[in-house]
Amino acid sequence: MKKKTSFGQSDVVRLSDEDATTALVERAVTGLWEVVNELTRLRRTTRQNYRVTIFGSARLKPKTPAYNSVKQLAAELTMMGCDIISGGGPGLMQAANEGAHSVQPKALKRSVGIRVELPFEQEVNPFVGQAYEHRTFFSRLHHFMILSDAFVVVPGGIGTLLELSLAWQLLQVRKLYNTPLILVGKMWAELVAWGRQSMLQKGNELASEIDFTIPLCVNTIDDCVAVIRENRDGWLAAQTLK
Repeated sequence: MKKKTSFGQSDVVRLSDEDATTALVERAVTGLWEVVNELTRLRRTTRQNYRVTIFGSARLKPKTPAYNSVKQLAAELTMMGCDIISGGGPGLMQAANEGAHSVQPKALKRSVGIRVELPFEQEVNPFVGQAYEHRTFFSRLHHFMILSDAFVVVPGGIGTLLELSLAWQLLQVRKLYNTPLILVGKMWAELVAWGRQSMLQKGNELASEIDFTIPLCVNTIDDCVAVIRENRDGWLAAQTLK
């Protein structure tokens, strides 16, 4: 049989060749990840405001004690000079943005929401001044990590646990450093206590003792504010040296 003559590019990959097509797509995607990783290393030399991300439940309603506490926390941090970042949705995310908005309603970049497209959740809450939209949890979580100078974790469910865990691991392996991870309330203190008991069993260690010094468990808004104030003071001092 006469061999088909090819025209055009010599390195064409035909869609009918499934193995070659899959290999090409995998190489291209890996290359894109590398480009994104390189670009996200870039940082401004100086910034005006220290940025605090507050992770928490989408389910808790306005006027509940938890909502009011998170709103108060965000307001106090905004008055201190912090920008507030949340997931941009309802519940305690909205409380965080509402607290920031109550102090600086015209400064849109002081109240930030980083959203993910979900078919069952509401649109961005009305107190977000600057919104980012992501199609995947992967890119959204990455965005939180590169944008934040401190993380505050208030009561939340599985999504909040995911966010907490990623920040904790990146601090553990020093992909993030000098970034406070503050856990507010009894439920998170109990999680850390469970981790210590389950992962530090002598002869069967699954983690190191130092890993459990990373999350800072506090009980009150005042304690949380004090931790952030101290870290922010160091951050400001470093800004002036650049």
